[in-house]
Amino acid sequence: MHNLNRCYITFKFLKMKQILILVFLVVLQFAVSCKDGTKKDQEVQSTADVWKIDFQDDFETFNPDNWQDQRIWVNNESHCYVPDGELGTREVSDGTLKIRVVNIGEKRPCDNLDKNGAQHPDTEYIAGRICSKNRKEFVKGRWTARLRLSSNGEASMFPAWWLLGARNNESPVQEEDESICWPLTGSGEIDIFEHHGDHMKDEFTTGAIVSLGECDKGDWESKRRNFPATLNDFHEYSVEWDKSDLVYRLDGKEVYRNEGEGDKYPEPMFAILNFAKITDSPMTGEWVMEVDWVKHESRN
Repeated sequence: MHNLNRCYITFKFLKMKQILILVFLVVLQFAVSCKDGTKKDQEVQSTADVWKIDFQDDFETFNPDNWQDQRIWVNNESHCYVPDGELGTREVSDGTLKIRVVNIGEKRPCDNLDKNGAQHPDTEYIAGRICSKNRKEFVKGRWTARLRLSSNGEASMFPAWWLLGARNNESPVQEEDESICWPLTGSGEIDIFEHHGDHMKDEFTTGAIVSLGECDKGDWESKRRNFPATLNDFHEYSVEWDKSDLVYRLDGKEVYRNEGEGDKYPEPMFAILNFAKITDSPMTGEWVMEVDWVKHESRN
């Protein structure tokens, strides 16, 4: 009987010990999960605290305080940029901006000039291009646009979402200090999203143009890269200054980084949204770049 009591007491003790161990493990797991949750919450809060929105356009209407038409002949493009959204080349409807290239079916005169004053030849293609020059210009920070194309790539398509230094001397010239030629400092270029339909489908190009120290002398290759994306679905394309680097993101995830290039763009920069026809390949109908929103954020 004495041994039986001892066995019972020992069993009861072991059972209690197991229960205590189990309770301890549950409490420990709960504490760790709470700690991880708190850490994640802090990380989210910390990320939110880093940036503040100082400009956002949701395109409920076309706001001339944010954008103006930019009419210029560059890159030997075969279309003519037209003003005021003529024939739907720049349209705001259903909460989005549409920038288009349109084949109007017959050639007509074009008044676009290149930087040397030469006039664009007659063309059957018209297009839209807007910029935030002298409207919304910012030093560094982060620029983001949510956009999609009407297709995943066709020959001659050349849509773009990009930045240019605010002292650029190309049309429209509206301030006395707009006297610096591309791509010198003050007129530097950063391409956030660019698609060349002659060379790719469901891909985009992102990166900085390297100035070679002379007017019209830029390196398009060494700091830009191509990345996959389903172009006819909406995506967020952004660039941000991270100390001395330029960081390029697709839907918030870093896809590319120009190390040490950020300090080469100390000037205020403005944004450009345009759809170009870059080669002589024929097109019919219209091409569309649809933009849900654009914003600029600054670090707190």
